[in-house]
Amino acid sequence: MKVWYNRIMFSRRIQQQARYLVTLLIKPVARLGITPNMLTCVGLLLSVVTAIVIAQGYLFLGGLLVLFAGIFDMFDGAMARATNAATTFGAFLDSTLDRFSESIILFGLLFYTLQHPGPQDSLWPALSEQTWMVLFIFVAMSGSLMVSYTKARAEGLGIECKTGLLARPERVILLAIGLLLNAGIWVLALLAVFTYVTALERILAVWRSSNRQSAEMTNSSYRQQQDTRDRTLPTVGINESIEPDVRPVPTSIPPLGGGVHPE
Repeated sequence: MKVWYNRIMFSRRIQQQARYLVTLLIKPVARLGITPNMLTCVGLLLSVVTAIVIAQGYLFLGGLLVLFAGIFDMFDGAMARATNAATTFGAFLDSTLDRFSESIILFGLLFYTLQHPGPQDSLWPALSEQTWMVLFIFVAMSGSLMVSYTKARAEGLGIECKTGLLARPERVILLAIGLLLNAGIWVLALLAVFTYVTALERILAVWRSSNRQSAEMTNSSYRQQQDTRDRTLPTVGINESIEPDVRPVPTSIPPLGGGVHPE
């Protein structure tokens, strides 16, 4: 558990440093009148170019473009922070086009795979490498969408969900490494497995958070009922006492034949 925590903290520190550097680079561009949404759309076009390059078989160049596109993806957010132009629609557009960008790049890799049916990695132990590549690309694409959807759905319910092994930055770096080293099938296998692991991690995290919220609401409701019940019960003061109803009892025993009368 400590290892995972340290890894997450390390990853977040890297992201924070990267955002800081990008913010410094983007400040001069902000003076040109370019809006964050413009940069978001340019990032989508860059992903289309990357997919075309990969589809044509230029895998090393495609890996470099994947890295550049991943860095460029932070420009729109940095521009919004630098110009105080962050909007709800801008955040929505950025998240939506990110899904398109990732799917388009994987589609470019799928097109390349279908055009090259022969073996691409001599170390791959299974037969029909092309079939495995197609399968891994499909699973990795659907898994990436599920990772993003679980986070978005949780936040829509008011639950923070930033846990998980393979968020978008890690997926971009892994895919770029696979293309640069011509080890695409191995990286796709990792993406196919660990994107679903990440989605399951987020499902479990949301389940724990929702159970914790339900328990807190139940305890709060119980305490409110107890307070209401305590306020409605009658109270007796410390110095107050209830005196019994004592009445004189007549008797005919002499010499008290006339009865007993209290003084």
